[in-house]
Order: sequence, then C-alpha cells, then structure tokens
Amino acid sequence: MRQSQLFTKTRKEAPSDETAKSAKLLIRAGFVFKEQAGVYSMLPLGLRVQNKIVSIIRREMNAIDGQEVSMTALQDPELWKTSGRWDDKVVDNWFKTKLKNDTELGLSFSHEEPLTRIMKQFIGSYRDLPKFVYQFQTKFRNELRAKSGLLRGREFLMKDLYSFTKDTADLDIFYERAAEAYKKIYNAVGIGHVTYKTFASGGVFTKYSHEFQTLTDAGEDTIYLAKDKSVAINKEVYNDEALTMYKKTTKDFDEVKAIEVGNIFKLGTQYSEPLGLTFADETGKHHPVVMGCYGIGLGRLLATVVEVLGDEKGLVWPKAIAPFDVHVVELNPKQDSVISSGVRDLIVSLEQEGIEVLHDDRIDATAGQKFADSDLIGIPMRVVVSSKTVAAKAFEIVDRASGKVSAGDATEILRSLK
Repeated sequence: MRQSQLFTKTRKEAPSDETAKSAKLLIRAGFVFKEQAGVYSMLPLGLRVQNKIVSIIRREMNAIDGQEVSMTALQDPELWKTSGRWDDKVVDNWFKTKLKNDTELGLSFSHEEPLTRIMKQFIGSYRDLPKFVYQFQTKFRNELRAKSGLLRGREFLMKDLYSFTKDTADLDIFYERAAEAYKKIYNAVGIGHVTYKTFASGGVFTKYSHEFQTLTDAGEDTIYLAKDKSVAINKEVYNDEALTMYKKTTKDFDEVKAIEVGNIFKLGTQYSEPLGLTFADETGKHHPVVMGCYGIGLGRLLATVVEVLGDEKGLVWPKAIAPFDVHVVELNPKQDSVISSGVRDLIVSLEQEGIEVLHDDRIDATAGQKFADSDLIGIPMRVVVSSKTVAAKAFEIVDRASGKVSAGDATEILRSLK
C-alpha cells in the first residue's frame, strides 16, 4: 500500500469533542471517522486492525468448537415479549422502529432469543447436544450518553457466542473453556498482562456473570483486584457475599479503574424455558436446554488496546493486529533514482515473504512530517530509506514500541519480525 494513495490523512490537532485518548488518536491517525456521538465508521487502516482482531477471535472460537453464523439485526417484538425483554422497563437501551405498515421492529442489542428460536429447529434429542454457535454482527444500543469514543457506542460490531448444553455440568465445562479462549485473545492483542476475569453483575441477562476487565485510568468501571492478582470483583457486587465466596477480606484488595473488554454469562434455562427449547433424554423425557452467552465488543477492544499501549506520540500496535507489519519511510522520493531502486528492492523482498508494507512515498511531506506521522500511525517497525542508508546498504530500523534504533538489510528486517 502506497501512503500517497490512501484517501485518509493524519491530523495535527485532536478533535475538540472527544475526551478519550483512544478516540483522539484513532481520529488523528485516520483510522476512524466520527459520524455522530457513539457512531464511528472504520476507515482503511482501522478496518485492517478490526479484521485482524476478528481473525484472532474466530481462531479461538473455532478452537473451542464454535460454529459461525450471521444473524439479522431486525428483531420480531413478539419473540422478545415471550422472554419479557421487549419492555423498555426491563431493557432500557432498545432502538425501536416501524415498517411502513406500522409494524413495530427492534434493532438487536443481543441475540439470545432469536438464536434460541433457530435452535428449536435443530435440537430435539440429547444426541444433538452440545452446540456452540457464534457470530460477528452489528449491535445497536440506545445509550443515554454515548461518550469515550469507541469505548461506549450506539452501533458497534460484536462477537457473540452462545452455548447449548444438556445440563449445568456441561455448561460449567464449556464456560471455563470459553474463559480460557478469552485469555488467549487478550494475550494475542497485547493486553493480557493487564486484563482480569472479574466477578460481576449479570445485568439484563442473569444474576451474576464474569467480565474481563482491563486496568487503565481511562476505565469507567471500578473493580477490586486482589493484591496477589488472584481475584477481581466489580464494585457493583463487591459485598460480604462475594468476599465470603472467595475467602477474602477488604484488606486483600486494591481499588482500580478498568475497561470491560468482554463478558460471559451462565444463562441456565432463562430463555430456553419460555421459548420452548427442549431436548429428549435417553428415556424420552424432555428437559429445557441449558444455555450460556459470551460477548466481546470489537470497537471497545480495539480502543482499549489504544488506551493501554498508546503513548504521547500516537498509536502503538502489537504485531498481531497492526494494520501493516512494516512502515517503509522513503526520504526524497522520485528525486533520487538510487533511493527509489533501493525502496523497490526492499519492498519486493519483504512482500515475497508475506510481510505487509505501508510505503510512505509522499513527495510533499518533509522528513519530520513523515516521522511524526509514522509515530502517530503506530506500525510496529519503521524502516527509513535515504541516500545514506542505501549507500551503506543498511537501512535504519526503528522499533515503535521501544524506540530502539538499529541498522540492517532486508534479511535483518525479516528476522526482527519473527
């Protein structure tokens, strides 16, 4: 990708209507475009990051036997009335609309009910269980205050997984498998070292749940983290019952700020019973299917990575989700045939090895502007090509995260990427 071809451009100043570091940096770097409060479009660089996060999550969901589907956003009110969740007093963030014939519809905020209805067609016997189904789908939530950029949106992409098992023992087994998969996801995107499985309220889904909370001063949530890092409890459920359950006292915890980057719920038969999802056991007796649900908001996860890893210069992407692997910064392009030839040879050698390259070939940008933009965009490795480095046959290599500067040829660059 040639940077001169990108329709997006960097901005020197942060937007005045944004308060979150992640929103400011993502907009300044040209990764997202703000349509309105709580609604953001993904631009080419941002979409590349999001798609890489999707790939990581898909890999881990498939590893725990998930099967991917794609469900509709438009929702039938009658289905949700059956479960009791159409009422605005029960779920206060519905987006509701009407067809031209005045028929009311909803825009999905979650998919327990519609997937339960689908599974009624395919689950009839204990032989059909267990089943684990997931999707990446746009969700809509009518937040009263949409703030903090992508951390709290009204429209966003979510990975939601649902488990269907014959009893609570099987649910418990899969619940722990899902929790381990989540840990692998957070490690892969670079925030596993500050993300903790946290005992929490179940909200509109169930009484209790577990959240995955990432420590950062930008967090809207308050959690209590055990000094030995073994237990985390959300402030909403930080009480004597929770302390007794974990055999801890208040002296064992520190109060910290965090961002919720995922959640898992044991739903039991909360939705299968009212919607009639049952299975026949070995004797022919029918039982309600036992369910669980497991969610990750993609935009929030992406923004949290920025909150944790971004610095005063800009974005700092981990290799696994960076929009490109290498940012080749060419000084004085098209003015020096030797440099241009060196750039071409370098990029060809990298791309032949499957390395994704963003080539800053802009003619009208100074070296200082290019370096500042490179820091802002946050690609893990910057390679500077100039008459000096070409003559020396050793390109300047800059590690974005550490700032370490070294020199080497294409082989050295490839070795550094592994």
